[in-house]
Amino acid sequence: MDTSLVLQNLFTPPVLFFFLGVIAVLVGSDLEIPAPLPKLFSLYLLLAIGFKGGLELQHSGISGPVLPTISAAMLMSLLVPLYSFAVLRLRFDGFNAAAIAATYGSISAVTFITAESFLDTQHLPHDGFMVAALALMESPAIIVGLLLVKLATPRGEAAAESGSEAFQWKQVLHEALLNGSVFLLVGSLVVGFLTAANSPMSAEKMLPFTDKLFYGALSFFLLDMGLVAAQRLRDLRQAGSFLIGFSLLMPLFNALLGALIARGLGLDAGNGLLFVVLCASASYIAVPAAMRMTVPEANPSLYISTALGLTFPFNIIVGIPLYMALVRQVLP
Repeated sequence: MDTSLVLQNLFTPPVLFFFLGVIAVLVGSDLEIPAPLPKLFSLYLLLAIGFKGGLELQHSGISGPVLPTISAAMLMSLLVPLYSFAVLRLRFDGFNAAAIAATYGSISAVTFITAESFLDTQHLPHDGFMVAALALMESPAIIVGLLLVKLATPRGEAAAESGSEAFQWKQVLHEALLNGSVFLLVGSLVVGFLTAANSPMSAEKMLPFTDKLFYGALSFFLLDMGLVAAQRLRDLRQAGSFLIGFSLLMPLFNALLGALIARGLGLDAGNGLLFVVLCASASYIAVPAAMRMTVPEANPSLYISTALGLTFPFNIIVGIPLYMALVRQVLP
């Protein structure tokens, strides 16, 4: 791997602000971000990336690699929880294994956004249809995780025997398909697509909001993520070496598999990297929220601390340039 890629990624403002947040916690600073602001910036980032993706999707159309790529992304979000669950069952009960597996089968929108910023610094083009893949990978992993709970735990068997699972599944599907982040991302994608098709002048008026402010908002959000991630490091003592190893090695395995699939799809380097990042990331917002609601038997410290305290920092600091080097080796 070219170490210059790692250095270029490390010395970008968003990643440096992430480190600043981590250092603030480690040295005992009282720096904190008021609770409503991280949520606001998270919503802004989802809106901006969805809107820009919709614009680019309208310009590129849905022919060529678009539908195969989106289908492959959704297939990965179904498969990753299954083989992750098989590995995790070596050490954990069905509840915890299913919750962690679902977390790693889903995606991190902020990791994806950071990868897009990395591509911009490398002057590598990428297409808006990758945002559609991002939007559609969240829900399948949640559904598979809950299926695993239903099929592989005593609670799931008891619920099936009593016939009480119907109401629960209504909640699960609502959370999987209509949780705020997925809804806003998909909705913004549709708004961008319709705007580009019917009112190009309006799309240009949105650019100062969705484009010029984006990099600064990402930096601010990653500052908060650095604070939260450093706080979660304390929970890793409960995880043990097995889960720590899983949280670092599973993204690498998924990245390799994603790179091979990207080669088969004929993706270029920019879209290939984004596809690999989607495969290698882990959810720390939507899936944990769904698991806490529907699988209270699982320990949140396990699936949140590993996804946010280890996998997320690993991906944005080292993973993205590492995956770029992998993509350049695997793709023709």
